[in-house]
Formats: sequence, structure tokens, C-alpha cells
Amino acid sequence: MSTTDFRSSGQSGKDVDLKLEVVVIPVSDVDRAKDFYEGLGWRLDADFAFDNGFRVVQFTPPGSGCSIQFGTDITPSTPGSAYGLYLVVSDIEAARDGLAARGVDVSEVFHADTPGAQFQPDGSGRVSKPAPDHASYGSFATFSDPDGNGWLVQEVTTRLPGRVDAADTAFASAADLASALRRAEAAHGEHEKRTGQADENWPDWYAEYMVAERAGTELPT
Repeated sequence: MSTTDFRSSGQSGKDVDLKLEVVVIPVSDVDRAKDFYEGLGWRLDADFAFDNGFRVVQFTPPGSGCSIQFGTDITPSTPGSAYGLYLVVSDIEAARDGLAARGVDVSEVFHADTPGAQFQPDGSGRVSKPAPDHASYGSFATFSDPDGNGWLVQEVTTRLPGRVDAADTAFASAADLASALRRAEAAHGEHEKRTGQADENWPDWYAEYMVAERAGTELPT
């Protein structure tokens, strides 16, 4: 059935949510990989082994709606061939320090001096400090698991327009909410400096700022 036939038949997928829930990564030693991801503090969701040799292990990073799976006979991909796996954080330096404290060989925080430098394994085109003014989407750190599967940690504070529903006010964790409150507090301080007076309606201003920041819409001033 062609795409045209599918649409004309009345079977449309436009109203069906398609949620990316699991990413499979290839590993050579399942137990070693399990130890590594447990060491990151990620939640172990499953470890199922079957008589025919098949085994699947699933972990979920803190605050993530998407999980990873690895195991035996789960993918034909070469172990260590997954690269550029994103982990989005609201505070890149805190995330980097947390990984280092767990013994992970993680890079320094950097930003790309040339487009795409964050994806270059040799580190070329990187500047070893956060993006100027901590520009959203601009600061990174990288690390790999024991097989060499490469993770890219990216700081995102203000979303691109349309990326998040403007009505969505949920935060993935208490830490994300706290970071958003701190940014709103700093922005509100600048707001009061501009107006020259204390703002008694600061809770409303905070709420408006935090929702706009998540949705990528115009921020209040």
C-alpha cells in the first residue's frame, strides 16, 4: 500500500503518539556494561536472561523519558559503534562534576569553536569553557562507556520554539525545577533593576518566565 493509499483509506497516524522510549547500544561484555551504567546511578529497569542465550538489560538515566538497552543477541551492530548519544542537562558544570565524582573519564566542559566540533572524536574545534553567557544548546561534555559508545552531555535551558508544548509546565526532576527557579530569580532581579522597584507579583513573573523558557517563547522582561 502506498502512502497515498494509506491516507485515503482513513488510517492516519497523525493522532497517534510515537514516543521514543528505548535506544539500543551495542556492547561486548554485558556484565561490564551493567556495572558501568549502575555506577552512573542510572535506574536498572530489567535484566532478563533466557535459555536460548538471549539477554536484555535496560537502564534509565535520572529524569529521562527514554531508556537504553543492551545485551546478548540484541543487535548486530559492532560494540562501541554508538556515538553522539545525547544527555540533556540544565547545569553542565554540575553534571560534569557529578560524572567525575563517580569515576567517569569525562571531558572538560567545552563549547564548539567550529560548527559540529562537539561530534569530533579528536576534540578539534573545541574551546575548554562553557558557551558565552551559557547560551542554551551551546555547552558540552563527553564521555564513553567501556566499549567506546560515546555520550554527549549538552546544557539546555531555553528550548527552541516549538520543541516543547507551551502548555507543558512539567519538569523532569526537582533539580531541573531548582535550576529553573534560580534562572528565573536572576532574570527577575534584572527586571526589578529596570523598573526601579520591588515586584510584589514576583510569583506570577517567575511562573511566566519558567513556562516561556521551557517552550522557547518570548521571555518576560
